[in-house]
Amino acid sequence: MIYLDHNATTQPAPEVLDEMHDALERAWANPSSTHAPGQAARRLLADARVRVAQFLGCQGAELVFTSGATEANHMAVTGALALGRQAGESDGLPGRPPRHRLVLSAVEHPALLALAARLADQGVPVDLLPVDACGRLDLARARALITPDVALVSVMGANNETGVLMPIAELAALAHAAGALLHMDATQLPGKSRWRFADSGADLASVSAHKLHGPKGVGALIVRKGLALPALLAGRQERNRRGGTENMPGIAGFAAACDRTARSLADDLAHMTALRQRLEDGLRAALPGVVVYGDQAHRLPNTSCLRFGALDSEQVLGKLERAGVVASSGAACTASGTQPSHVLLAMGESAQHAKASVRFSLGRETTSADVQRAIDAARRAIGPLLAPAATTAFPARFMAA
Repeated sequence: MIYLDHNATTQPAPEVLDEMHDALERAWANPSSTHAPGQAARRLLADARVRVAQFLGCQGAELVFTSGATEANHMAVTGALALGRQAGESDGLPGRPPRHRLVLSAVEHPALLALAARLADQGVPVDLLPVDACGRLDLARARALITPDVALVSVMGANNETGVLMPIAELAALAHAAGALLHMDATQLPGKSRWRFADSGADLASVSAHKLHGPKGVGALIVRKGLALPALLAGRQERNRRGGTENMPGIAGFAAACDRTARSLADDLAHMTALRQRLEDGLRAALPGVVVYGDQAHRLPNTSCLRFGALDSEQVLGKLERAGVVASSGAACTASGTQPSHVLLAMGESAQHAKASVRFSLGRETTSADVQRAIDAARRAIGPLLAPAATTAFPARFMAA
């Protein structure tokens, strides 16, 4: 089986499994306890915090361990809105609007869009930033929407479906000029870029361990030093910022995943970039009507979102899996593959084409032979279905530059 769904999750690395097992054996005590076993666990927690922070480019004190990126996103959004309300109340200036608006992109992860919808139902004004046909954010619209009543601008660093990179530095400058905070969902960046929090301009960033060969159920919110973000879960752990006994095996595995990724990052990026290009070139050469989304935008080196003519993605994915290739139709967290991709709809695609998208996401262990086998499998399994559509014309904006 050729696994090309690394944006959904990655297989835990052997070093990760070893450290998790070791943590279960020797750091099973509660790190908040004052006795010797508890203090041993506390030392392991402190060591893991330093290692994760070093890899992510932040200070250990800025790192809040969570159950994953979804919790981190909720903490960032609800906390920033609470801070915005406090700032509006403390200003006490006539005519000064309260900071209560939330601005995010139309192509955010479904979990964040669901939170925004819930907040909108509760009376929070929410504005969505549009993207162009290549998935690039509309900065002109951002300038118009980010005004002094905005509490938070929340945008993913790289889109999980198309891999398109977002202009975080520019958005941070716009947010800060208006007095707002900038949160980035950085889930797809570690291990697929040289991203470092300290260089991003963001105030808050969410990450998840299982995207870089770590365990599921553990992630982090990075909170810029000096920002007193209210806790989502009340409690004294994590410097009073996230209640609940820390997931020691998960955190140990997170640290091991960061160490392993750091050792080979430069080679991994070059490797995945070359293989992604080979995959896209090979599929275009082998099959008619292949359209690659975000082709002319800056993208993650491992991500290729495309469609085979107008073939429904579920049909394509079923054919590929029977041929031994695993891919996906977009975000793994959506309820099913029967709905059109909201990302492609935001890019101006029709519902039919948005239901035809297939995402191949490569990993550091993907080989050139894997890619060639995927191309061959697609040609054999999908080629006969595409033959009648060989002369179909496709919008020029999606074709290679």
